[in-house]
Amino acid sequence: MSKIYFIENKESDYEQLGRDAVKLLEKIVSETGHKFDKEVPIKVHFGEKGNTTFIPAKCYDETIKYLKEIGVSPSYIESNVLYRGSRTTTERHIKTAKAHGFTQIPIIIADGDIGTEYNEIEINKDYIRKCKIGKGYGNYNQFIVMSHFKGHVAAGFGGALKQLAMGFASRGGKLEQHSGISPVIDANKCISCGICADKCDYSAITIPDTAIIDGNKCIGCAGCIAVCPQKAIENTWGGSNFLEKLAEYAYGAAKDKDIIYITFVHNITKDCDCTGAHMNPIAENIGILAGKDPVALDTACLDMVQQNESDMLFDKGRKTLKHAEKIGLGTMEYELVY
Repeated sequence: MSKIYFIENKESDYEQLGRDAVKLLEKIVSETGHKFDKEVPIKVHFGEKGNTTFIPAKCYDETIKYLKEIGVSPSYIESNVLYRGSRTTTERHIKTAKAHGFTQIPIIIADGDIGTEYNEIEINKDYIRKCKIGKGYGNYNQFIVMSHFKGHVAAGFGGALKQLAMGFASRGGKLEQHSGISPVIDANKCISCGICADKCDYSAITIPDTAIIDGNKCIGCAGCIAVCPQKAIENTWGGSNFLEKLAEYAYGAAKDKDIIYITFVHNITKDCDCTGAHMNPIAENIGILAGKDPVALDTACLDMVQQNESDMLFDKGRKTLKHAEKIGLGTMEYELVY
């Protein structure tokens, strides 16, 4: 059984939410004897352009201040997204982050300019043998993963596990979780410009009439998705065993890392912060939960949301939690500490 720390806060006072987050951080440090490295990145989600319900930058001010006061150098860390949006490339990603107020500390985009830089982390689980984790994450042993609990069309909900699985994965790692290995090309959009073939380091793309991807050569880096000017290359969302793959990628991201997890159960929307549009919350604010076990933390968040709301919209995410427990990432059994 894992301890999960909780502060109730139903108000939309983001400065107070930030102070509450530090209270939980200090509690975990005190009770576990956690010792910080000199440099500790904070894993966050900057929100897609047009989104209004992501956790705002001011919620992280107090955590940044706390780390600096104890001699730790913080930074933000993220990886580029798989889909076409304002965070597909590093340049656009950082521009979006700064536009959303994330200017307090340096920003690290861990998987390179177009999401193709990664380290392979061997896990040998049921569906994934090696995880493609953004290369920049390999430079650090510790992280503070600060998540926003909300809905997600494919995963059921997004929280700590999704921050690990999708947030740490390179573009190819995201693709592997969603659909398999190779992206697909829409022949009706392709103009045979050859940009994707020139960019491919594995000679997996040829241009006879329209671009064709050789699945035997493609390694799933998905760099072609980022460079196609016609948006003719995409992945097929969902895919088989997506929920289990999500758990296994979370395992790979956390492997041999020392991580503190803090989750804001606020602005609970039906879809995730990758949605580039205004969304209305579908449940009341609850507060902040934290711990060192991401499985227990996500389970506690889900239980609290469903205790207050009859809607079982997020419930399919329990399949991910059960698989994460099965492979040894954490436990679904928790003690809530107020």
